[in-house]
Amino acid sequence: MNAALDLNELAKRQLEVTRLINAPRALVFQAFTDAKMISNWWGPNGFRTTTYSKDVRPGGTWRFTMHGPDGTDFPNHILYTKVVPDERLEWDHGSKEGEVMFKAVVTFKDEGGKTRVTLQHTLPTVEAREQAAKYAIEGGTQTLARLEAHLASQR
Repeated sequence: MNAALDLNELAKRQLEVTRLINAPRALVFQAFTDAKMISNWWGPNGFRTTTYSKDVRPGGTWRFTMHGPDGTDFPNHILYTKVVPDERLEWDHGSKEGEVMFKAVVTFKDEGGKTRVTLQHTLPTVEAREQAAKYAIEGGTQTLARLEAHLASQR
């Protein structure tokens, strides 16, 4: 019974966004792991991303700044905890080294030559999830739309 309660509690702290991308799985995974590619599409509409370093391996980090349309800079620090090429990325996400604001899991599933990308964020509390839901679901939806547009422009 405790396991069921734990799963229910976990679900209350999670946000999820999914999109079917019209591109092969290996290319979509590359768009997430290549520093030059990701800086072209990462973030909601109107945002730009500057990548300072990106080392995609367990224990590796991605340091970047998202520049908002109003000129606000949002520093980000990701610590990769699991990398399964073409299938899965997991990381701890904060605004600086050592901080964990949420844990992320991104999965990549082949669906007939297209790729189902699912972004899942687990926040530390239900309250934190409720606050993040005000912007993160729409932001994630826009980010995946920008990914698809970027990949389409490369063809």
